[in-house]
Amino acid sequence: MMRKLTVFTPTFNRIHLLPRLYQSLQEQTDKNFIWMIIDDGSTDATEDLVKIWQQVNAIEIVYLYKKNEGMHSAHNVAYENITTPWNTCIDSDDMMSGNAIESILNHLEDIENDDDFYAVVGLDADQKGNLIGTPFPQYLKKIRFNEIYLKYRLTGDKKIVYKTEIMKKVPPYPIYEGERLVPLDYKSLLADQFAYIKPVNEIWCIVEYQEDGSTRNMLKQYRRNPRGFAFSRISRIDYGLTFKERFKNAVHLVSSNLFSRDFSSLFKTKYTFLVLVAIPAGIFLNFYIRLKTKRNC
Repeated sequence: MMRKLTVFTPTFNRIHLLPRLYQSLQEQTDKNFIWMIIDDGSTDATEDLVKIWQQVNAIEIVYLYKKNEGMHSAHNVAYENITTPWNTCIDSDDMMSGNAIESILNHLEDIENDDDFYAVVGLDADQKGNLIGTPFPQYLKKIRFNEIYLKYRLTGDKKIVYKTEIMKKVPPYPIYEGERLVPLDYKSLLADQFAYIKPVNEIWCIVEYQEDGSTRNMLKQYRRNPRGFAFSRISRIDYGLTFKERFKNAVHLVSSNLFSRDFSSLFKTKYTFLVLVAIPAGIFLNFYIRLKTKRNC
């Protein structure tokens, strides 16, 4: 049977968390999907565990091992290998709600032949089933990624299912020697230029934020991965919906350049003058982050 959806999971030494994600996928009411695991250089027994699951054959599993370069690099490998028309990322510390695949596939039927859409987006909940953030307004029939938080002021993580063809058209995340993170919104911002997303007020993902995860350690990640963050800021400036959003990211771009000591990206946006105006505020932000992280970096 030709699978329609790939659920891919970047993982690094998460053998203690992967079993509950596996269980949630094993219990799906519709198993018309592939689970692709991209092992980002784990040193635990992740590969051995996955081999056992593959032998059980309860769901179709593809396992890919690569050297450790960060989650964004695992996304690159996923898009190099995904063969299904649609895909979504489920982190190793998350799970899928019981009917998530069935719900996703049902909603994909509405847009799979409509060039006006490149994705569907659903909701996240916590371990107790409480919605994280706010749902979509009922009147919304289509939305762009960049509008979710900027235009409609929604909150909380959302789960997006992408058209693979569109995501493969967007250039991969860059790999920077010595860094392990490039913010993942880059590909969504560029995909926004092709089409819209269909919003769905159904819970597809159950999340738990880990103490060692990127979400809880953002300032430290910011300082440790300045070139990756600078790269992300360029797309946020270029595709920002408002002057306020573009200026805020220009300030962050300056700050990231001060950490990396590579100032070439200051001149890679469509709004070079705005970035130059943001230099004083960027210097202040950089000083603030140094104070906040000096004990940890």
